[in-house]
Amino acid sequence: MNDSTLRQDILDELNFEPSIDAADIGVAVENGIITLSGRVDWQYQRIAAADAVRDLAGVVGVTNKIEIEHHVSALDVKKRIEDALKRNAEVEAQAIKVAVLDGGKVRLDGWVHAWSERRAAEQAAWAAAGVHAVEDHISVG
Repeated sequence: MNDSTLRQDILDELNFEPSIDAADIGVAVENGIITLSGRVDWQYQRIAAADAVRDLAGVVGVTNKIEIEHHVSALDVKKRIEDALKRNAEVEAQAIKVAVLDGGKVRLDGWVHAWSERRAAEQAAWAAAGVHAVEDHISVG
C-alpha cells in the first residue's frame, strides 16, 4: 500500500472516531510511519487518535505529536479530585494539595490511606481539561 492511500485510510478512520474532531488532527505518512499532530482538549482524545489508526493495514508505526490545549484551572482540577475522593468515605480530600505548573502540568502532594485513593486522585487530575502531565507525589500511609 502506498503512503497516499494509507493516509486516506487514516483520515477516514479518524472521521469515524467519535471522541475526536478529525479536523483538529494532522496526518503525515512516510514509509508506513504515521505522524499525528494538532491540538485537542483532553488526554483521552490524544490517545484515541493514535489507537484508532495503530492497527490499520500498512501502518508500521505511529508517532503521536498531538498536543493538549493548555487551559488548566487549578480550582477545576482540585474540585475534580475532591469530588472523586469524596466518593470514598475514608478519604480526606483536604490532605491533597494541587498545584498547576507551567503548560498544563499538575503536581499532586499530600497523603491518602490507600493506593486506590492515590490512583483516584491521579485519574481525577487527568480528567481535567488541558492537563498533559501529572506529577504524583501523594504518600500512602
